[in-house]
Amino acid sequence: MSALNLTVRNLPEEVSAALEREKRRRGTSLNQTVIDLLRQSLGVPGTRNNGLARLAGTWTEADQQEFLSSIHSLNEIDPDLWK
Repeated sequence: MSALNLTVRNLPEEVSAALEREKRRRGTSLNQTVIDLLRQSLGVPGTRNNGLARLAGTWTEADQQEFLSSIHSLNEIDPDLWK
């Protein structure tokens, strides 16, 4: 089966604007955004992208230590809040 090229005419402005917002949110091309949305709405299996892959493996050891240090206080339980 060959790939289908598709042209959409008379796209309502609100749909066009929503596609543009979604494209920016996902950080993908308009073409990829439309393909992903069509897959999702039609229940066609495919790979999902939450946009976090571009961040994987980018922290240095110093970045990790800084992050862990900054959230350390979040591990402490304030007993007064649990009364």
